[in-house]
Amino acid sequence: MSIDKDTAARVAKLARIRVEDADLPALAEEFNNILGFIEQLNEVDVEGVEPMTSVTPMRLKRRVDEVTDGDLQDKVLANAPDAREGFFAVPKVVQ
Repeated sequence: MSIDKDTAARVAKLARIRVEDADLPALAEEFNNILGFIEQLNEVDVEGVEPMTSVTPMRLKRRVDEVTDGDLQDKVLANAPDAREGFFAVPKVVQ
């Protein structure tokens, strides 16, 4: 697929990016380079290759999910301008 100057202008407009007319040929060339690289990636044989989430095969450290500084509801709500039934009360903003 080849991107021309008009297509580059349309992509810039859709992306809401202002591009001067003089810069459109360079942008089209850059798009073409990107598409060429994608075509190269499509030629790679990935049969039997497991998907990766990271380049290093490390598992995240796990910890027990314990509350260590909770039960502060009264202190937190003391700062609220309006608190009802244990929650912050806010005025209705949508009519």
